[in-house]
Amino acid sequence: MTFDRRIKIAPSILSADFANFGQECRAVEDQGADWVHVDVMDGHFVPNLTFGPAMCKAIRPHIRGVMDVHLMIAPVDPYIEAFAEAGSDIITAHVEAGAHVHRTLQAIRGTGARAGLALNPGTPAEAARPLLDDVDLICVMTVNPGFGGQKFIHSQVEKVRELRAMIGDRPVHIEIDGGVDPTTAPLVAAAGADVLVAGSAVFRGGSVSNSAPYGENIRAIREAAEAALR
Repeated sequence: MTFDRRIKIAPSILSADFANFGQECRAVEDQGADWVHVDVMDGHFVPNLTFGPAMCKAIRPHIRGVMDVHLMIAPVDPYIEAFAEAGSDIITAHVEAGAHVHRTLQAIRGTGARAGLALNPGTPAEAARPLLDDVDLICVMTVNPGFGGQKFIHSQVEKVRELRAMIGDRPVHIEIDGGVDPTTAPLVAAAGADVLVAGSAVFRGGSVSNSAPYGENIRAIREAAEAALR
């Protein structure tokens, strides 16, 4: 991975066809996706249960670019090595998931993966300040974590602006997860985000056998975000 602040679209496979994950990953990349986002949920930290390291390992050969793994689990530390061994390029943990998040970030980087820090909507930007030199990505949740298809929480745009100012010239991505579409993408891009996770807004209207709509959806989100930067 190389660092840049160009807009990157990261489709969340939580909205993909669960019976065809490998083909879905290939399809969205073929249609212009920059990263593939994997939402891992444990039914404890968040009220849903999704994927584990074995699934990440299974789809890794189908992803040519970045596999961006978002751990919505608690505890986190016992599972870091397994997700790293599964091929995760980025492993993101929640600041709310444990008392020793600095140690968690160190452990992630110790595997060779990039370290991400996620903030729930109720967590202020200030929570990230002591950790800015220990992260490669900050994920701002613009919905409450646990389910796809939720409505974008507009109060989080100001949090993005605060984080952008805090980060300064550090090589740290700001990722947005939740409710991203061509309407909300310009808001967060203008505030300083460069990685946009989108689930239903990417996969809507398409399928493995008809992936052209994925490309149309990705382009619409990207163009809306980039227009806000001109």
